[in-house]
Amino acid sequence: MSAGRLLALEHVHNFRDYGGYAVPHGQLRRGVLFRSGHHADASGSDLDIIGDLGLVHVLDLRGNGERERYPNPAVSGFAGEVIYYDGETAGLAPHAEAADGTLTEADAHRAMERLYAHLPQRTALLWTLRRYYAALAKGEGASLVHCHAGKDRTGMAVALLHHVLGVHPDDIMEDYLLTNSAGDSEARIAHGAVAIRERYGAASDEAVRALMGVRANYLEAAWRALEESHGSVDAFLAAELGVDETLRERLRLHLVESSPT
Repeated sequence: MSAGRLLALEHVHNFRDYGGYAVPHGQLRRGVLFRSGHHADASGSDLDIIGDLGLVHVLDLRGNGERERYPNPAVSGFAGEVIYYDGETAGLAPHAEAADGTLTEADAHRAMERLYAHLPQRTALLWTLRRYYAALAKGEGASLVHCHAGKDRTGMAVALLHHVLGVHPDDIMEDYLLTNSAGDSEARIAHGAVAIRERYGAASDEAVRALMGVRANYLEAAWRALEESHGSVDAFLAAELGVDETLRERLRLHLVESSPT
């Protein structure tokens, strides 16, 4: 399912289409659901490619501090809606938060699991996701969701939407794990290693890879936390994100196409 998903951009990591997966009675549309890391280093060619996607909604999951440090350059002709939380979140990308005190790969795994267990409790993340899913339900066109690295907050946002639309759990996990092989992952890891070590000092190469990548046990930690706090993922979606059957049906109407007969 990874074929044709990745957009070959020069300086924007992890930019890909997360549509196309099978759901009951059809599949998600391609060319309307995109995810990525930040665009601060985007080349002119990158911006041209992004501009050609016809984006109507952009969900930026970063806080004000992150956006100020890594501002997204303007895309020519873009006149859509940018959805973001006007305030501070944690001030750092989640993988950078988890790096504090992390020296070994085992440290990193434990830190990332703890972080994922608490991600769904973050007020700013819930605020933006409520508005993102409501925007998608309007069916106005293509959308993009991104954070800093495009893997943790973005991974959670996409996994939850996939669940709402009926994507099989195996496919949800496949899309989440594509971060580890999407594009120039070595460059992304190397860039992250510099930032982590400048802030926190020594961390093993294995620890950095665990922080800069994604693992099945990270997302599984989030699902367990949702089940423990709300009884099920669906109960969480209803209580915290306002995802009722009416919203689900509107999302399916605009984001699912029938299978060819």
